[in-house]
Amino acid sequence: MNKGIRKYTLKIFLYEITPQIWRRLSVSGDTTFAELHEILQLAMGWEDKEQHEFRYGKGKNLTNVIAADSEEVVGGGDFTDEKDITVDQFMGRRRTPLRMLYRYDFLEDWVHELVIEKKEELSEGEEVLAELLEGERACPPEDCGGAWGYMSALEGEVDWMDDEFEPELFDPTAIDLSL
Repeated sequence: MNKGIRKYTLKIFLYEITPQIWRRLSVSGDTTFAELHEILQLAMGWEDKEQHEFRYGKGKNLTNVIAADSEEVVGGGDFTDEKDITVDQFMGRRRTPLRMLYRYDFLEDWVHELVIEKKEELSEGEEVLAELLEGERACPPEDCGGAWGYMSALEGEVDWMDDEFEPELFDPTAIDLSL
């Protein structure tokens, strides 16, 4: 029985990359932020080699942090361990759409905007598994120099890009988000 559990539709996209690289997915409200991190890694194509954090707040003041308890994560306002909070708990009475940042790899500083676009009540007996709904363009390779390095390589200014890397190629049906 899943009474009270909701399904959320999320859109995530990378900052400072054009044309835009994005994904839209759905997750269950009982997904913890630790699990959401794993789902986002799979959806975007990252290899989960680096630290990460979720930041939120009012306006442009994104000082509240949800992350793994780590020395690299610097909290400013409230800090919540990502294993201790679900998407439903975070949303509470907040309305959609709701924006937050997902930072991955603090050295290369891949900044993603995460938009919780919609929440839906589930019917009794209905189950929600994480699902990749759609998206565009391949995720940049790990350790390519962040957004600047990636864009420089696409423009031919930096010569690291593997000949087999296809920046426009993305097939959402090829990605399994089950953990």
